[in-house]
Amino acid sequence: MNWIESFLLSLEQLGYFGIFLGLTLEIIPSELVLAYGGYLIGIGKISFLGALIAGIIGGTLAQIIVYLLGRLVGRPFFIHYGKFFLISEKHLCQSEEWFEKHGHFVVFFARFIPVIRHAISIPAGVSKMPIGIFTLYTVGAMIPWTILFLLLGMELGTYWPRIEEVAKPYILPIILFSVISGSILLWINHRSSK
Repeated sequence: MNWIESFLLSLEQLGYFGIFLGLTLEIIPSELVLAYGGYLIGIGKISFLGALIAGIIGGTLAQIIVYLLGRLVGRPFFIHYGKFFLISEKHLCQSEEWFEKHGHFVVFFARFIPVIRHAISIPAGVSKMPIGIFTLYTVGAMIPWTILFLLLGMELGTYWPRIEEVAKPYILPIILFSVISGSILLWINHRSSK
């Protein structure tokens, strides 16, 4: 049994708090934690709603912590200590380019891109993006992401370790749906504020 399986088994003992903790710490990919959560739902150990809430809160809190570090200690901190957050200087530079090119909305759709989804919180914090908007975009992305991997974990049952392979065809449609609905909500909000 490898250390990832050991970690997931320890999360199982913690139930919803285990999912929350797994996504907040993210020492293993959120896809695996959520898929394992889906497996636990499938065998009746936890409920879908509880796992969904734990996943959204844990994933959002993890990004708020990175955002606050970016805001409080800035870019140099991540150049020196980014490796402890699994963020390389290359990933930091890529996320900064994305942030400059696409603005605040990149915080939403970057959540669906491996590695960049974590690093994007740094330039958001460094640029002092309003934390309310940052949190809104992060929660908006965490909802479909969490639902997708919980459902896939439920569907796969004991085969949940193959989650990344099975999820690939679904990620682009989820991104498109999320971006379109997010854009519509932003447009409605903008129109109603006039």
